[in-house]
Amino acid sequence: MLPKLVTQYSSAIGSAVMIETSLSFLGLGIQPPYASWGLMLSESRQYFLTYPYLAVAPGIAIIITILGFNLIGDGLNDMLINRRSHDE
Repeated sequence: MLPKLVTQYSSAIGSAVMIETSLSFLGLGIQPPYASWGLMLSESRQYFLTYPYLAVAPGIAIIITILGFNLIGDGLNDMLINRRSHDE
C-alpha cells in the first residue's frame, strides 16, 4: 500500500507544479511581485526572439523539478517494494 501512495503523491507534486506554472503563465495564478516560473515564462514571451535564455531557464527548471519528483517517487517505490520482498 505504501509504495503506491509514495508514487501517487510524487506524481501529484509534479502535477501541482505544472498546474501552478500553467495558471501563472495564463495570468490566473500568482501575480507580481511574487515569483513563479509560469510568470517568468509569460513575461519573457515578448523578448524570446532577442533573449531566448529568458524562457529556456525557467523551462529547464520546471522540467528538472517535475522529473526529479517523479524519479524520487519511483526510487522510493522500488526501495519499499524491495524491502517488503526481503522481509517475507
